[in-house]
Amino acid sequence: MRNLIIMLIATGLLSSCVSNQKFMDMQTSRDEAQQAYEKVIAELKSCDEQKMDCEKELSTTVSRLKNKEQELIVKSTQLESERSKTQSLGQELEYFKSTNTNLLERLSDLSIVSKTGAESIQKSLEALNEQNRYIKDLTSSMSKKDSINLALVMNLKRSLADVSDEDLTIEVKKGVVYISLSDKMLFKSGSAVINTRAEEVLGKIAKVVNDHNELDILVEGHTDNVPIKNACIADNWDLSVKRATSVVRLLQEKYAVRPERMTAGGRSEFVPKASNVNMTGRSMNRRTEIIILPKLDQFFQLLEPPSVGN
Repeated sequence: MRNLIIMLIATGLLSSCVSNQKFMDMQTSRDEAQQAYEKVIAELKSCDEQKMDCEKELSTTVSRLKNKEQELIVKSTQLESERSKTQSLGQELEYFKSTNTNLLERLSDLSIVSKTGAESIQKSLEALNEQNRYIKDLTSSMSKKDSINLALVMNLKRSLADVSDEDLTIEVKKGVVYISLSDKMLFKSGSAVINTRAEEVLGKIAKVVNDHNELDILVEGHTDNVPIKNACIADNWDLSVKRATSVVRLLQEKYAVRPERMTAGGRSEFVPKASNVNMTGRSMNRRTEIIILPKLDQFFQLLEPPSVGN
């Protein structure tokens, strides 16, 4: 009996040990299964992330392909246009070649271009070139003259700013500078002797004209229509000439204006500025004008058109 009990206890203990071992094995299996599950979940998540990256990359690639496709369409259109232009230009070139050939054949057949005709054409071209050069030179000279006139007027007005406008006017007429001096400032009535005050004014004018030796000076005397005759003056012609000569002589002898630059002339009563019917008009007509102009020989030479073949 005792042995039976011992056997039963041993069997129970053995049974209990076997159950614990199974439990431990199952626990281990469960842990391994849990780890395998977690590993699978992690791998699945990684696959999902890779899938998303691939989808993004695929979307970008598709977009690029569409852009490239549009670029290819545009370039294809441009290429087709260029081909069309090239074809059109080729047709035009062929047309011009054909036309040129026909013209050359006609020229050759009809003998249009002869030696005499070619020489005539050459002379005509030379004449046109000369005319163009002449026009350019004339335009340049006129522009230069206008600039000189402007400088003269400005310098004269600056130098003579203290002279009354009633006694002095400075203006550009017919492309040259006119300085008009009243007779009451320059001379006594019926006289050709220059006043002291007028000498100072003429000295300022001389200083300006001496700075422009390339220009000539024409001095003109003018009178009104009232007749004059005395022991020294024969008539208005005589008075106008003597007054102009007095101005020229003073400019030469006192202010060193070269005499070869100057011309003295009398216009008498025949180029009035105003009507002689009243005192105001007659006063305006009694004047001496100093005209500053280009050297006449150079001026007329400039106006001569060029000749070809001389």
